[in-house]
Amino acid sequence: MTKELRRLSIIMMLMFFALFASTSVIQVVQADTLADHPANTRALYDSYEVQRGSIIAGGAAIASSVPSDDIYSWQRQYADAPMWAPVTGYLPPLGEATGIELALNQMLSGTDDSQFLTRMERIFTGQPPRGSNVEVSVDPDVQRAAFEALGDLEGAVVAIEPDTGRILAMVTSPSFDTNLLASHDTAEVNRVFDELVADPADPLSNRAIAGDLNPPGSTFKLVVASAALASGEYTPESELPNPASYTLPQSSAVVYNASGGRCGSGDEVTIADALRLSCNIPFAELAVELGDEAIRAEAEKYGFNLSFEVPQSSTASSYPTGLDDAQTALSGFGQGQVTATPLQIAMVSAGIANGGVVMSPRLVDQVIAPDLSVQQTFDDVEFGRALEEDLAEEMVQMMVANVSDGAASGARIDGVEVAGKTGTAENGSDAPYTLWFTGFAPAEDPQVAVAVVVENGGGQGQSGSGNTIAAPIAKTVMEAVLGR
Repeated sequence: MTKELRRLSIIMMLMFFALFASTSVIQVVQADTLADHPANTRALYDSYEVQRGSIIAGGAAIASSVPSDDIYSWQRQYADAPMWAPVTGYLPPLGEATGIELALNQMLSGTDDSQFLTRMERIFTGQPPRGSNVEVSVDPDVQRAAFEALGDLEGAVVAIEPDTGRILAMVTSPSFDTNLLASHDTAEVNRVFDELVADPADPLSNRAIAGDLNPPGSTFKLVVASAALASGEYTPESELPNPASYTLPQSSAVVYNASGGRCGSGDEVTIADALRLSCNIPFAELAVELGDEAIRAEAEKYGFNLSFEVPQSSTASSYPTGLDDAQTALSGFGQGQVTATPLQIAMVSAGIANGGVVMSPRLVDQVIAPDLSVQQTFDDVEFGRALEEDLAEEMVQMMVANVSDGAASGARIDGVEVAGKTGTAENGSDAPYTLWFTGFAPAEDPQVAVAVVVENGGGQGQSGSGNTIAAPIAKTVMEAVLGR
């Protein structure tokens, strides 16, 4: 072989290996990324050749595929679409899916690596390709109770099983009809989508786990009280100064209790009574004594400053770093720079209810293959311990007092001991309040922890309260779980 032929052979061999390597990277390493890319219309059309798996709640399909007479072969359909929108999301003919449709797309479309053998079996046996079904943890009866109780109010509801982290309800309002965005009429989908984007009420936002987060108001007092007990320097009976007004440290701004007076009649007030009566001044004082680092550390034990995959990605609730004493005082009653999702506030209640152990929230129980075998299960995962069990029990008793003889009376259920905490968060001097409630029931054996947020003052500006508007919604949800 001549020198030139040898050189040409080496070059051809190098080119072959380069081509082999690049195609291998595309076909193996980048396969999932390319398949899921919204601009990959060929993959999109191919995916519609497969009967996509259903999303199932309580044994019934809340998202399913039916035959279509156009190029897409299958049409996605949603049952009770506005109620289930924050759970299922939607699958558009072009563009990116949302919700579980996006998070578990490969399972539903049958393209996940774990489904390789199933795909091969269906090819060899001549069966048409099918995706797997996804069974969610949401209880349809609880979901409907939450959806109907929230009604036309702007806000969200999250209900969690405290000892597992399973999400029993996830509702957001206003919502929208996901069927309109799954239509195969692309022009109509674009028109509807543009209208939803332009809607000032932001119906596309999943307020339960994301969106523009609200200040948690007095529900955050649970975290501050938890931090105080965890420090070992305070008990529920520890006393704090009880003035009728409080000037923020290094500031001229003045804080008042909701009553406009002192928290009770004495010159001092216990942490338990300040929580029961939902007084701002004692918790502002307590927050400054604890310091922002201690409060942040406790908040993060409940999940603040982290995003959770439920499997949708939640927006991280925030307790920022570097707060001065004035901002720390405001954080003591959930104002200032503190923000939270209903999911996060439900996790706080659930952690207290579960003896101080916080479970990671999850929305999916299992994936079921086309042959009805269980392909994958989702286990309960412990996020961490926020409080020792004896301290969590002290928190439970304080929260029970809030409902039985305090500021959270709107959540009372006859014959059931309910633990709870209200919140009425300010958004500026003239802006409507954000109204909250969080709690759990039964207090002695918690089956459900709930968080409710109602935005825009519940239509009552600055006249409504968490107790009169948010707490009754939570009561309805808890009753649905308890079968009452």
